[in-house]
Amino acid sequence: MSDRLSINQATIKYADLPTALRVTADAGVEAIGLWREPVAELGLEESARRLADSGLRFSTYCRGGFFTVPKGPERRASLDDNRRAIDETAALAAAGAAGSTAVLVLVAGGLPSGSRDLVGARERVAEALSELSPHARAAGVTLAIEPLHPMYAADRAVISTLGQALDLAEPFAAEEVGVALDTFHVWWDPQLFAQIERAGASGRIATYQVCDWRAPLEADVLLSRHHPGEGVIDFEAITRAVAATGYDRDVEVEIFNQAVWDADPAAVVRRTAEAFDGAVAPHLG
Repeated sequence: MSDRLSINQATIKYADLPTALRVTADAGVEAIGLWREPVAELGLEESARRLADSGLRFSTYCRGGFFTVPKGPERRASLDDNRRAIDETAALAAAGAAGSTAVLVLVAGGLPSGSRDLVGARERVAEALSELSPHARAAGVTLAIEPLHPMYAADRAVISTLGQALDLAEPFAAEEVGVALDTFHVWWDPQLFAQIERAGASGRIATYQVCDWRAPLEADVLLSRHHPGEGVIDFEAITRAVAATGYDRDVEVEIFNQAVWDADPAAVVRRTAEAFDGAVAPHLG
């Protein structure tokens, strides 16, 4: 089994945090990416203790962002929540095993209710990064902007391409703001390989996440992710391009799929490791 694999907790969504840590470690996987909701359910201090006891590396924390709303109480609340997420990321990274990384994945947010102002929404993402980057720098946390597939632009992320994410990140130091490269969201982009090279040249790939795209999509397109190797994504080409930049961190498998969620989490972790070893690991260099 590859020592680069990390199980993103979304892949075993229905497992509580202690269960997620246990089945990941029991399978021989060395790293895990956590989500805020299960951490909040258990409490940050207890979550950090459980993570430390598990012996697992901490690869990312999901998620911050959703700050495209105009100025006002809702925006202030969003930014304050992101500051809390930064602090949580730092605490969990400190609790993880050696090699843990303090990376907070940011999903920008979609158009505010009733708005058609895509340009304005993107400008507010840039403004939010300016407000949050000093806090991230002080905490030792990297904010990782995740571009989402354009089908999510209205409701989840007005940032759709790796190039857009890099445009937002580059005014800041690489250790403060980077990008999250998720194959599900970027595989289609004709500029992908040039943008991967660009990201690597400035050291901005904060995390590499993988899952597959298979047509037809589910009725709920959010739940259309599959194990690597089950769809059309060229993991060899993309993974080799990422590896060529010098990226040497953990690689997360993040799957949103109802059938996967409904399965036994221990079996899902084993299946995920098999898929990763077959489709991704051979190309990591």
